[in-house]
Amino acid sequence: MRWGSTARDVHLRGARESRNLHGRPRARSGPRVPCDYRRDEQLVKTVSAKPGTVERKWWLVDADGENLGRLASVIAETLSGKRSPWYTRHCDTGDFVVVVNAEKIAVTGKKLQDKRYYRHSGYPGGLRSRTLEEQLERRPEEVLRAAVKGMLPKNRLGRQQLLKLKLYAGPEHPHQAQAPEPLRLTRKAEVAS
Repeated sequence: MRWGSTARDVHLRGARESRNLHGRPRARSGPRVPCDYRRDEQLVKTVSAKPGTVERKWWLVDADGENLGRLASVIAETLSGKRSPWYTRHCDTGDFVVVVNAEKIAVTGKKLQDKRYYRHSGYPGGLRSRTLEEQLERRPEEVLRAAVKGMLPKNRLGRQQLLKLKLYAGPEHPHQAQAPEPLRLTRKAEVAS
């Protein structure tokens, strides 16, 4: 290749085999695959959910004795729709989740004393914090809401998904009319037996 020549010059010179910029032969690829995938001569199409066509279910979760992080991850999956076969990233395909007994949630280690929740008023010196133990006494629903919020996307879609989470500190909830089904959680005891 002469000085000052470009890849276009090399290609137009009419060499016997096509070479890349470094003078090596180009990698040979197999036959080109069409964009639509075929399985047994049937066209397989990817179905994308539309916002108006999604059928939402209502799920009931009892948080009594459940681990905070493990429970939050299952709830976040359900709210975002990842447990649904119609999951679409850009569309809210998730279900509603009703959580009762949020005040009886379990944590491991020394998190009750060590984990802190921060908020700021916006004024100088306005930073306030509470331990997990204090937060569970004052507003137990917000502990689980903050954990789930951290596992959802940080955009409009995540805020929309978080609105489908209904949290209650005690065993009662006002959503009997929606007939929520119990959401199955896998505990260590169930897995071991």
